Amino acid sequence: MHLANIAATLSPLALLACPVGMGVMMWFMMRANKQPAAPDKDSQPASLEVLREEQQRLSHEISRLEGGSTGEQHGVAGGAS
Repeated sequence: MHLANIAATLSPLALLACPVGMGVMMWFMMRANKQPAAPDKDSQPASLEVLREEQQRLSHEISRLEGGSTGEQHGVAGGAS
């Protein structure tokens, strides 16, 4: 009988756990959105020239890897001989 009373008491709490938890999460997310993130002073967008150099470097690297001419294939990994 005592166990039935406990179960009857906890049933409504179990049903409310999900909506209450969702409400708390939404409240925390709204609070976080009100505080603007401080802009990083060092994060300037890369110039077009820098981006083109990076693209060219990556294109050469892709071509080298697709061609299978890697110099690392002949070496032993980890420095062991």
